[in-house]
Amino acid sequence: MAYETDVLIIGAGPTGSTTALALANCGVRSHIVSRGNWMADSPRAHITNQRANEVFRDLGIAEDVARYASPWELMGDTTFTTSLAGSELIRMRTWGTGDDRRGDYLRASPCGMVDIIQPLLEPILFQKAAEKGATFAFNTEYVRHEQDADGVTATLRDRLNGREYTVRARYMVGADGARSIVVDHLGLPIEGQMARAGTVYTVFNCDLTKYSKHRPSILNWIVTPDASFGEIGMGLLRAVHPWRQWIAGWGFDISKGEPDLSPEAIIPKIKVLIGDPSVDIDIVRTSIWYVNQAYVTEYSKGRVHCGGDAVHRHPPSSGLGNNTCVQDAHNLGWKLAYSVKGWAGPKLLESYSQERAPVGNQIVLRANQSRLDYAPLNACFRVPGAENPVAAGIARFRDPGPDGVAARKAAQAALDLKQTEFNAQGTEMNQRYESSAVIPDVGAKPEEWRRDRGLYNQPTSRPGAKIPHAWLVDRDGLRVSTLDVTGKGLFTVVTGLAGAAWKKGGSAPRSAVPPRRGDGLAGGAGPLLRVAAHPGDRGSRCSACPPGRRGRLARRGGDVRRERSLRTAERSHPDGPRSHGPLGYPARESVLSVEAQRYAAFRLTSTNEIQL
Repeated sequence: MAYETDVLIIGAGPTGSTTALALANCGVRSHIVSRGNWMADSPRAHITNQRANEVFRDLGIAEDVARYASPWELMGDTTFTTSLAGSELIRMRTWGTGDDRRGDYLRASPCGMVDIIQPLLEPILFQKAAEKGATFAFNTEYVRHEQDADGVTATLRDRLNGREYTVRARYMVGADGARSIVVDHLGLPIEGQMARAGTVYTVFNCDLTKYSKHRPSILNWIVTPDASFGEIGMGLLRAVHPWRQWIAGWGFDISKGEPDLSPEAIIPKIKVLIGDPSVDIDIVRTSIWYVNQAYVTEYSKGRVHCGGDAVHRHPPSSGLGNNTCVQDAHNLGWKLAYSVKGWAGPKLLESYSQERAPVGNQIVLRANQSRLDYAPLNACFRVPGAENPVAAGIARFRDPGPDGVAARKAAQAALDLKQTEFNAQGTEMNQRYESSAVIPDVGAKPEEWRRDRGLYNQPTSRPGAKIPHAWLVDRDGLRVSTLDVTGKGLFTVVTGLAGAAWKKGGSAPRSAVPPRRGDGLAGGAGPLLRVAAHPGDRGSRCSACPPGRRGRLARRGGDVRRERSLRTAERSHPDGPRSHGPLGYPARESVLSVEAQRYAAFRLTSTNEIQL
């Protein structure tokens, strides 16, 4: 049966559109179907961390994202107030903008953080994918699928006329959200709990510049008796388009059913959170969402692979959801491309679930724990047994006497705990993959974490970690990141200044030795292998090459994967540079070609310390 597309993608959200763009960048056909009429129609996810921005940089859309996003500096202050117009209780610097953390973030990545809502991000991803050849069908829903040894046949339904038809593809991706039908049809194992708490969200227009411009903040927590229910126990005013469009949010008791969502019930609550009854509020939409704590333990079955919210379902606390979705897609996209092109066997795709499922588990637990971690802060603003516990708690917090001193000390400790939500760079960046596509260094000791793993990024050249960022300067004085000379769907060998031997070796005639098949590399021309010279043979220690282990970084797509010596290359270091094929089998000139690089004489300009 003929294939109508290489990869059928169910869902046009961040996961589906990122997968389509990654495939399109590799020249692989994909077809996206979405049951909706267009992209996301509500703000939903917004915090975009450094690792996600690195993915966008690799995909070639970083500038587009920055153009439509709220910049890093507007994300800084997270406030805790009696109302937006009322007195401020405490505030903390968040998302790496504080004086004590900004340097950590700048050293870790060429990318900062931004705040971009889903209705702005999704069209960027989708448009770029479509421009490069991805096809699409809106108002189309997935019905069912069958798969065999050679492909997947999916039945789809046109929601406008009810017509059902089939599409034949080599692979299928289930990116259909937290209520994923694809996951259900595959019978993938799910652990955890769905809908354990509820929240009301209202998007509204209102110019609140005079209350926010002088203290820019994406998140404002409101301590008030009118929004004190639930784990967080505070109301929320979240800036969508600073400072004229907002989301107001508060918890509700799910045991009592859905709350009243009429404007007559919603607008007075919003005015309480703002603290100015005179403002005009234009409601855009009101909805409820439920707090989930569930994750899929296996992302794939046969030729169908799932990702994004379909496999990790959690609240927005810590801002990890959308970021994890695009990283799922980035990981899956190049592996699908290599499989479609015949450059890799099934074991490469097996590594997708092995690498990403532990990450999904981690962020589901982290997001839910971030909600629970509001309890100590809530205790600072409550007096149990009082007629109005919140009002009494605020009065105690302001008391100059011993009770007030104790409450303020407790609040400082509570804010320190919230660092794990609002400045958790390590959670966002310290991913370590263990899979069939990663071979660890034989005899290497377990990684030692010099600082808190969840708070601080720890760059390393250990296999399974992303390539550390360091600034490089070429002979023309152009500065680029190590991330810019790796990735892009290619393999990269990072060597010393003597790396010219690698270029020479890579241009040698192709061997007649047949490549391994089945679980290894397939025949025909293979993926390009880049050679990037690296200052590892200088006398002094370089940041990405610890003593005794210089010139041995082999990278693909920002990950440190299996390392093997390339037989056609001369040694450029005592330890010798290394490379690998898509599955880490010994790379042969029969399946590798070398893309010449202009970076033949990098000078390192960063002082990052890289642990091996």
